[in-house]
Amino acid sequence: MTDKAVPRLDLKQILSGAQLPALPQSAIRLLELSQDPSNGPAEFAVPIEADPGLTGQVLRFVNSSYFGFSREISSVKLAITLVGVRTIKNFALWSAVFSLMPNPRCGPFELKSLWQDSLRRALFARATAALLGVKEPEEAFAAALLQDMAVPLLAKEAPQLYVKLLEARDQGRIRLSVLEQRLFGWTHAQAAGIMARQWNLPEEFAVLVEHHDAIDRWASQGKKNPNEAAVALSALLPTIADPVWHECGMCEEYYAQIAPPGSPSLVELLARTDQQFVDFAPVLKLATPAKSLVECYTEVAAATA
Repeated sequence: MTDKAVPRLDLKQILSGAQLPALPQSAIRLLELSQDPSNGPAEFAVPIEADPGLTGQVLRFVNSSYFGFSREISSVKLAITLVGVRTIKNFALWSAVFSLMPNPRCGPFELKSLWQDSLRRALFARATAALLGVKEPEEAFAAALLQDMAVPLLAKEAPQLYVKLLEARDQGRIRLSVLEQRLFGWTHAQAAGIMARQWNLPEEFAVLVEHHDAIDRWASQGKKNPNEAAVALSALLPTIADPVWHECGMCEEYYAQIAPPGSPSLVELLARTDQQFVDFAPVLKLATPAKSLVECYTEVAAATA
């Protein structure tokens, strides 16, 4: 795919033409409440309980095997008290964005596969952020989960171009963001940042999704910017669609660079991510991938031994 074959596209014009859907009122209210640190479980329970669908989702989430509570939680306020305001706020955000994303017919693109990839990255990013000393790694989780949220929208608005781009990735040998930057002068990461700001999401979140493809920048600043480093590192994980994890070596090198002394090995962190995926996936109604992250890593290690 050459530059001459692709017209220059104006990113803001594309997103404007896409008529980005509005977040549900319940999600907007939770984001507003989160701006005031004095608000607690009682305040956050009000907009959730006013939305029966969200109430059911939150209670299923808190009662999932991911948390492993010994008794069933039937109160929204208690659920928020037990798992934290940030966790519930971000869960409402994930649920809202999941429901808004289009499922474009665009060659090899599959929305379910994208969400499977995103959940693995989110779990990995949270674990990495925790290793880097982040007290509330939920922000890294949410940003990693939604880092590619612009891809379905872009694929819907420019399907013919994105079919070519996705094929030009050559099964993961070339990053999508590299191709986008080369051909358009912008990336889906920048598009995600614009979307986050249009939804009035916190600026810190917009920055995390906007720069998730800049691992070379954040790895050298892991101590100063642990969330950014964790999210960017998660972007190097393999996709379900690619038969080989071509960025495995890169991921291992950057992980070794940012991980504090005494941290688990990369393969140990991948194994933990695989197990958490099994526990978490039913909440988002996602199937477990046919090939685990550990299997992807092992295949690469065997091929390079």
